[in-house]
Order: sequence, then structure tokens, then C-alpha cells
Amino acid sequence: MRSDQDRIFFEIWISQNMFSKLNEVESRYEQVNLALQKPDVASDQKQYRKLMKELSDLERVVSVYRDYKKKQATLKENKELLTAESDNEMREMIKEEIRDLEKEVPEIEQQLKILLIPKDPNDDKNIILEIRAGAGGDEASLFAEELFRGYGYYATAQGWKVEMVSWSDGNVGGAKEIIASISGESVYSKLKYESGVHRVQRVPKTESAGRVHTSTVTVAVIHEADENEVKIDMKDIRIDVMRSGGAGGQSVNKTESAVRVTHYPSGIAVHCQEGKSQGMNKETAFKILYAKLQQIEEDRVRKEASDARLEQIGTGDRSERIRTYNFPQTRITDHRIGLTIHQLNEVMSGKFENLIDPLIAHFQAEALKKQTGAS
Repeated sequence: MRSDQDRIFFEIWISQNMFSKLNEVESRYEQVNLALQKPDVASDQKQYRKLMKELSDLERVVSVYRDYKKKQATLKENKELLTAESDNEMREMIKEEIRDLEKEVPEIEQQLKILLIPKDPNDDKNIILEIRAGAGGDEASLFAEELFRGYGYYATAQGWKVEMVSWSDGNVGGAKEIIASISGESVYSKLKYESGVHRVQRVPKTESAGRVHTSTVTVAVIHEADENEVKIDMKDIRIDVMRSGGAGGQSVNKTESAVRVTHYPSGIAVHCQEGKSQGMNKETAFKILYAKLQQIEEDRVRKEASDARLEQIGTGDRSERIRTYNFPQTRITDHRIGLTIHQLNEVMSGKFENLIDPLIAHFQAEALKKQTGAS
């Protein structure tokens, strides 16, 4: 435990370090702005897009930092005005503005600390979502479909695009396996913590005695990989084409448009049947294969890392039971952060932000503690 004096010095050091970084960010922002105005940069589309992306990322920090500096300057001016002002009515107005600013400035400072957390380079990427029925038989298949539908509602509310890749029907409805791609702004940053085992507790429709059963589904969220990130030797690939099977109530293709791509070294086989053409399904299958091979490599590097906490932040280990959906009590519990909410119906209707936003805030706080060295 730090003494009060140690704590004060530590907080001053953190503050100075933070503002040093913020000044560097602002300086880099100006440099990029100037670079974008040069003719040779404007004519190089690859370089231009790269700098525009960097400018956009920097601008989010710089705009908040400049707002912070402006409010700090206004706060200082108001305090000086207060000492010189003799009119009581004016003094009350100045005091009220000072109170508002003294509340806003620390909030913006906390926001700046979060903005300085090193960004996950995959946050802006699209994802492959895989949902599979686990323990619980038919009930697990039914919940797999319901969970996918809930994610679909959430994705629509976010303005994302959901495209089905493959669907394997359950015995009495639902789905044994669902694979879909989700594209849009910052998809991975919002959904990356959904990977893991989702447990459902409810009375199945076939249960005459009214007993609550427990079932599970597994969710995997895999960010897309660029082709240049993963090397595939086509000699290690087998491509099979076939006629599509049932697809969750959608029309079945009459032609042999379904594609299965098998990668011998890893043993990964990707089946894609939802596209309208064989070529489209083949392209999608390879996109998923690239993503899975990239994740295997990332998992290998992560396991070799010496920092155990780094492994836990943002990995979404799919073998971990992360959440329980208790239907009789309309309760959802996220076991990673000890969060319990009684909003099950709302979440299953697409209000996943009720779970996702607290998760993001928690892992940001963990990352902030790690960055500042706080205990």
C-alpha cells in the first residue's frame, strides 16, 4: 500500500507522462496533416490511404485533448475573474461555470487515459461468427439459433452487414452449427469478448414435469485476416464442390455451388454453401480459412508470452464458460466480471450492449491499470 505522499507523487508522474504522450500525438497529427497536402503523397494512393487512416485515429485523441486544454484554460480564466469581480450576481454565474468545469475536466482526463491505451490492431476488422450446439442435445440447438438471431438484431442496430456462410439444422429445429460473416465499423472491437461457452438454463418445451435443464453453446469470434498475413501453399489444399443442403429455412441451390476447402497441414475444413455461386462460396471459404490460420498463429504467440494477464485480456478463450442465461428468472450473468442483469428478453431481442459495454469498460480499466503500473 502506498503512503499518501507516494500516491500523490505517483499520480503526478502518471499525469506528466500522459500529457507528454498527448503532446506527441498532437505533434504527429500536425505532421500527418502536412504530409497529406504534398503532391507526391496525394498521387500515391496506398500511402495516401495509410496516412488518412492514421489521421482518423489520431483525430479522435487530438479533438478530445484540445477540448480538454480549452476547458482547462477557461477554468483558469474564470478563477482569475472571480478574484477580480465584485458584482455578486456575476460572481455567482462565474462560480456556477467553475463548478461545471471542475466536474467536466476530470471526466475528460479519464477519457484521455482510455484513448491512450494501445489499440488492438484487429479492432476495426470484420469477423467470422461461429455458433455450435454443445451439451444439451436438441435444447442446445434451439438456443444456438436464438443466440444467433439475437446477435443478428444487435448487428442490424449497429449498421453492420450479416452474411450467412453455412447452417446445419438441428434434429427438432434450431441449428447444430451456424457460421456467418459480419462486416461493418469496429465489429471485432464490440464482439471479441463473446467467444466462449454460453450456458442456458430453462424448461424445454418437451419437458412435461417443468424441470429446468442446462444446455450450452460455444461461440467463436474470429477476426478476418489479410491474405498477406497468412501464406497458404495451394499444394496443401483440397477443394470439393457439392450440392447445397438445407440452410436454415432458406432456398436450396439446385446446382453444385457448395464448396468445401480442406487444409491438410492444419486439418481445417471449411464448408460454405450460402453464396449464389460456386466462385462466391470458394472465395468465402478461403476467407474463413485465412482467418482460422491467423488465429492459430496468434494463439501460439499468446501462449508463449510471459505476461499471463495479457493472455486474458481480449482473447475470449472459447473453452471458458463466460455467461449464463437463466430464462425462469430472466437473468443473465457474465462470470468474467461478475455482472448480473435481469434483462434477458431485451438482450435476446438485440440489446447486447447491456452486456458488451460493461465488458469493454472492464477490460479498458484492466488495460489502463497495466499501462500505468497501478496495483
